[in-house]
Amino acid sequence: MATDAVHQWPALDVRWLGRVSYGEALAIQEAMFRVGRSHHLLLLEHPHVFTYGPSADLSANLKCVPSEVGADFVAVNRGGDITYHGPGQLVGYPLLTLAPKGPNGPADSVAYVCSVEQVLIDTLRDLGLDNAGRQQGYPGVWLDAGTERARKIAAIGVRVGRRRSMHGFALNVTTDLTFMRDHIVPCGIAEFPVTSIAEEGIDVDMQAVVDALVVHAAKRWGGGAMRRADVAWRHTPDDLSAFSRGEGAGEPVRLMSRLARAGVTDAIELSERKPDWIRPHVNHGETVMSLKRTLRDLQLVTVCEEAGCPNLSECWNDGTATFMVLGERCTRACGFCLVDTRKPTEPDIDEPRRVADAVRRMGLSYVVLTMVARDDLDDGGMGHVTDCVRAIRAVDPTIQVETLISDVRGTRSLDVLLDERPDILNHNIETVACLQRAVRPSAGYARSLSVLARAKAAGLTTKSGLIVGMGETDAEVIDTLRDLAAVGVDIVTIGQYLRPTSHHLPVSRWVHPDTFDMYKRAGEDLGISHVEASPLTRSSYHAKDAAAHAAPVAVTIGAR
Repeated sequence: MATDAVHQWPALDVRWLGRVSYGEALAIQEAMFRVGRSHHLLLLEHPHVFTYGPSADLSANLKCVPSEVGADFVAVNRGGDITYHGPGQLVGYPLLTLAPKGPNGPADSVAYVCSVEQVLIDTLRDLGLDNAGRQQGYPGVWLDAGTERARKIAAIGVRVGRRRSMHGFALNVTTDLTFMRDHIVPCGIAEFPVTSIAEEGIDVDMQAVVDALVVHAAKRWGGGAMRRADVAWRHTPDDLSAFSRGEGAGEPVRLMSRLARAGVTDAIELSERKPDWIRPHVNHGETVMSLKRTLRDLQLVTVCEEAGCPNLSECWNDGTATFMVLGERCTRACGFCLVDTRKPTEPDIDEPRRVADAVRRMGLSYVVLTMVARDDLDDGGMGHVTDCVRAIRAVDPTIQVETLISDVRGTRSLDVLLDERPDILNHNIETVACLQRAVRPSAGYARSLSVLARAKAAGLTTKSGLIVGMGETDAEVIDTLRDLAAVGVDIVTIGQYLRPTSHHLPVSRWVHPDTFDMYKRAGEDLGISHVEASPLTRSSYHAKDAAAHAAPVAVTIGAR
């Protein structure tokens, strides 16, 4: 077993991410490459896209207008010419620390490329393609190499820098080969054809190919050990809320059967008494009532009330509240959330002024702004959130602003807010990979990682959150912390799921406070600056302490 191309790690973190846009996957890769904590293999499919490296000869090798054949067109910093990715093609991105050629030397890139080829060759031979091998002078994996029938089944294009790897391989499983035969000269190689596992007469689905490949990847790059997490293998447009499909308001997505398909069958009855450790102590004293009057006077909404947060009295007594902008109606239908899902109204253009007025009247030095998902708006609401940040800073530029946002459907509209540079960019991943389809079907695990990665690349302090007790295991929570650490997230909150109504997902377990302490230790050991974890923790709970741990300058929340 050859493993000398890769620095020795105890296990390889393997993630099947489903179908992910090229831009989102690239943002995750770049973050993991830059942060350097990860030992990951990301496996996924892309929508139709042509990518090309700096040395690509597009005049000779691009034979179409990409947009006219329904494909994106992306320049990337990797070796190789133009290539294609699309449905039915297994794309793998190893994010590894490579072994040096000698003491303190550069990475042995040649040995690494050979190891990638060997993982693919071994996988194909397991699937019945005993003729898989290398073609002298050409990177990638070939069938019947060295003969007049040679044909390429997998492409390889990697980048290595500071002994870290990114980009990787593309293996044709059931790929529509017309994109490579008719629209480009793949990898600039015109003299040999391309093929796929299906075209070779082998009937195998993507999951079976992944199952075979990860065993060989773990042998090569993880000493035989791996930690694997998969998003749902069946994800269709029907999983999305009507708004996310572009159809306007509609019936909520049914989620319960998806929990069962994810292996979650335990449920606690809504009527069962909660353990003492998650019974909040409510005390609506004069401070709380005063804040209520201020918010009602300015016709503002707080997520504290709308989401039924158990910490309302504690936070409000401390002079802290989280403003929910863009209305109280969300265009998604997550299985854990109490927020209204009726058709939303138009954004209130006066809301930024009223939020800033409330901040002034309440004497806040730290403000949390959250939002409902607004898939009905072209920019996902980013312009409005940005206007709120600007209005608050116009009151006092020293006020710290945290924004807790949706994923904005993965669009470039996120850049509008990133350019305003909120003090903390918070986006919740919410749950572990395998439960995403049941818990928040209009979102995505990879998309959330990409939002956080893009914010980190912009130089912002980043924050994310999980709710537990919906069917995940402790190991899966740690895997998610590992992924958040790998893209450079600074702060993570973890709290117990509390079922709002009988129409929401059930609670599968009450997580003990000692387990939350374990989550905190594990996350901080992985490199996350601060993990706030307890049964009653929510996204903005103890935000001032978390911000102080993550930022070099102390931050104070509450009345000045």
